[in-house]
Amino acid sequence: MSDAAEVLKPKTHAEKMDIGLSAADRKEISAGLSEILVDTYRLLIKTHIYHWNVVGPLFHSIHVLTEEQYNTLFEATDIIAERVRALGHHAPILSGKGVDTSIELRASGRSALEMVQDLVEDHEEAVRKMREIGTKADEKGDLVTADMLTDRLTFHEKALWMLRALIAD
Repeated sequence: MSDAAEVLKPKTHAEKMDIGLSAADRKEISAGLSEILVDTYRLLIKTHIYHWNVVGPLFHSIHVLTEEQYNTLFEATDIIAERVRALGHHAPILSGKGVDTSIELRASGRSALEMVQDLVEDHEEAVRKMREIGTKADEKGDLVTADMLTDRLTFHEKALWMLRALIAD
């Protein structure tokens, strides 16, 4: 039984890892990715809540678009968390502090246009943060993280285009 307990104990391999990135660089990149992961979860939850609560003439368009987006955001959380793990660190534990629990209350009083504008602001923030962390990763030689964040940026910039198109005059 003691052998099984030893196998199940969490082990840290960060010190022994030699993938061409220093431990300090891996830690810095993982910290940035952890922030992005928490923000992605926050945006996922908000997008899903708006999906459920949107009303008005744009209902169908927003309902369909937000469903596509929250599904993509959900997949992204796994990709980002797995990259943090591949860099030798633990993915963050999401607590009430990391996820805004007041989103649902704010959704009930917002118009469809206000919901879309709110999502635009969150996607813009995500793009800025991903661009910053992706540039740092690229400068440090972490091509995998830079590539992953380029893919994530592509999604967010397309989401921004589509959301803006919904509320354009």
